[in-house]
Amino acid sequence: MSWRVVGPFNRVEGELDLALDVRQGTVHAARVRTRESRGFERLLLGRDARDALVYTPRVCGICSVAHSAAASSLLRASMALELPRNAELAARLVSACENLSDHLTHFYLLFMPDFAREGFKAQPWHDAACARFKAQRGTALRPALRARAAFLHVMGVLAGKWPHTLALQAGGSSRAVDAGEKVQLANTLGQFREFLETELFGCALERFAALDGDAALRDWAAAHAHADLGRFLQYADALELHALGVTRNGFISYGAYGGVAPLFAPGWWRDGRVGELRLDALAEDVSHTGFRDDGGARHPWDGNSDAARELGGAAYSWCKAPRLDGHVAETGALARQLIDGHALARDLVRVEGSSVRSRVVARALELARVVPAMQRWVAELDPAAPFCADEREVRDGAWCGLVEAARGGLGHWARIRDGRITHYQIVAPTTWNFSPRDAAGTPGPLEQALEGTPLGAGRGADSSTVQLVLRSFDPCMACTVH
Repeated sequence: MSWRVVGPFNRVEGELDLALDVRQGTVHAARVRTRESRGFERLLLGRDARDALVYTPRVCGICSVAHSAAASSLLRASMALELPRNAELAARLVSACENLSDHLTHFYLLFMPDFAREGFKAQPWHDAACARFKAQRGTALRPALRARAAFLHVMGVLAGKWPHTLALQAGGSSRAVDAGEKVQLANTLGQFREFLETELFGCALERFAALDGDAALRDWAAAHAHADLGRFLQYADALELHALGVTRNGFISYGAYGGVAPLFAPGWWRDGRVGELRLDALAEDVSHTGFRDDGGARHPWDGNSDAARELGGAAYSWCKAPRLDGHVAETGALARQLIDGHALARDLVRVEGSSVRSRVVARALELARVVPAMQRWVAELDPAAPFCADEREVRDGAWCGLVEAARGGLGHWARIRDGRITHYQIVAPTTWNFSPRDAAGTPGPLEQALEGTPLGAGRGADSSTVQLVLRSFDPCMACTVH
């Protein structure tokens, strides 16, 4: 056995390193080591319940709207409020703007520059990858940044600012939209769509969203080799990314963009079966963390964030180990599309499981599906109608707010008494995906995905392949170790 520590990593939000058990040039086992604990949940204890809207978005400057949406949803449940239609549309648009800008950033600024690494120099496409995607120098960088900056104007109109907006409230949105701003939103979305169809897809978004399986995707890639996603699929074939970072765990999604009838359905998927999500089936294991162990895995309403020991030995992470009905579950764009029933996502998982290739494709698929939905939502906005309902008193009890961030399911869980927070737990997407082992010794999704990863000749030297696996999950360690 030869353990190797890899990290810290660039182009990752927060601090992270990996301990890899390397045998004969291949990763035999992995430990995902998150070595900081920030204590955000403890900061909330004793505060007015509405303070969650101010504090929790500061968990992360990348996913701040997701935390705003989760906190406002939790408070809305405690007040038994129903959103006006405009408020629901505005919340969808703000969340979609953050998530899709994250997808775009992940593809162009975080993931694709890895193909310009020296480890892939022997590949015939390497020079072209460097010219197009090399960090800070590639020709794709400026157009992508311009498109992202313009797209974030949606956030400016609907949320006032980003990050850390206070526009999302329990009753809806504090930022109403007038007729002129509605036209501005439509124009902004049209420009973003044009960039995607010209640069990323090389075709209409609906054309890509209609792909129904792996064979159709391969045919599409052959016909769209000039587009940036087509380039990725070329590299993916050369490096066999369909067989890299593979897991075959279950998946979880809280449902995205809407309440009663969300754009993407909630649920779980395991072994080809889809089911209704039972919130009482969630639990967090702390056996391999530095947190106090209260005796087995606990539901977020009953867990704690009390540090009990320094990391070392069996305790190697400040990330808890969430489980769904005792099973490991992956979350993210692939989970959303799979559970929602999209034919391409389901066929990719059938053929290759959750892999580096399928995770990246799923994020692109969301861009293709959500932008047209955003255009419909803008068209439905009624500037003459209310954007916010009158709030009520916060009721005592146990409440949760569940949303889908770009990286997957985000849950805020609170107990409230006399209008004040007595308990608060946050279970973030990367908490699910980067969880350590549980009491049974079962590794989390990334730890499993790294098993069997080759190091060295063939697919890239040193840790190039490890970084592809890691980055396919797009980790946000700030949310993970809140």
